[in-house]
Amino acid sequence: MNRASDARRDSLTAWLRGDLGRSPLRVELASADASFRRYFRVFTAHGSLIVMDAPPEKENLEPYLRIANLLQSTGVHVPQIHAVDAARGFVLMEDLGSIQYLSRLTAGDDPEPLYADALRSLADIQVNGAAAALRLSAYDAAALRREMQLMPEWFCTRHLQLALAPDEHTLLRGVFDFLIHAAERQPQVFVHRDYHSRNLMVTEERNPGVIDFQDAVRGPIGYDLVSLLKDCYIRWPRERVESWLRDYRLRIAARGLNAGANELEFIRWFDLIGVQRHVKVLGIFARLWHRDGKQGYLADLPLTLDYLRDASARYGELQEFANWLERRVVPLLAVANARELARR
Repeated sequence: MNRASDARRDSLTAWLRGDLGRSPLRVELASADASFRRYFRVFTAHGSLIVMDAPPEKENLEPYLRIANLLQSTGVHVPQIHAVDAARGFVLMEDLGSIQYLSRLTAGDDPEPLYADALRSLADIQVNGAAAALRLSAYDAAALRREMQLMPEWFCTRHLQLALAPDEHTLLRGVFDFLIHAAERQPQVFVHRDYHSRNLMVTEERNPGVIDFQDAVRGPIGYDLVSLLKDCYIRWPRERVESWLRDYRLRIAARGLNAGANELEFIRWFDLIGVQRHVKVLGIFARLWHRDGKQGYLADLPLTLDYLRDASARYGELQEFANWLERRVVPLLAVANARELARR
């Protein structure tokens, strides 16, 4: 831990003791995410709590606090907030524990009850959050395009060292236009934006606990389903994914949401917004390494690319893109990852 981090931790402890009158027995780093936020677990005589450390010069607490309130209104289990110091960038909140869905799933737990709970909570977000979604920023064409541009910039050019020719830039622009149009045609709902196994906590009551929601937007109905069922950290067979999708579609349709004219349309929505998400994620994961020095995400690039290859090959409109991926991108990834790890 560097000197600035130590100072933040000391300030956090002083806030707990002085301003809030709490006497922590100990304070431990619980986790850090892809941003500048860190989370500390505070042990007291009455149990544990979490403090978010969000340096105000680098992180804005307002979205987190606002969206936590909106999600609570849907009935989803998000951390209850006990105290806030916006000037110093601290939030004291409920401790949802340290067991991520991912740890249980990789340990071999039965995924069915875990995903049943996660899909039930997602349905609550999408159905009960209809009014709340109107208070969120739109996941509009500009945002979708800006995200996808991370792939040619950070993944192709920087990570793969692939010099894109003019006709390749033209191909990607056409693909991005198609994906944006497809996204805009889907029903627009409350979108968590990172609803996956690292952001779902196994809790004894009201499972799952939902975290890392501060980037929520109003966007395509299939987006959070992709985050969950085409998770960049764990893979499930296509047959199981489609079974979950069919059940989910029936559930939300029975609750009044537009779930498409039929299963094929709903699955198409799911797959196409999945292409958008995984194009974006390739760029984000590469940027997290090259700009921020977070190497762990390099190991997640192959699965993310596999999702992109599979979905693109399923739709005629993306066949040229699918062929380009196989010809120009796939052969370079293992080499690029090995090169970057060797120079770590």
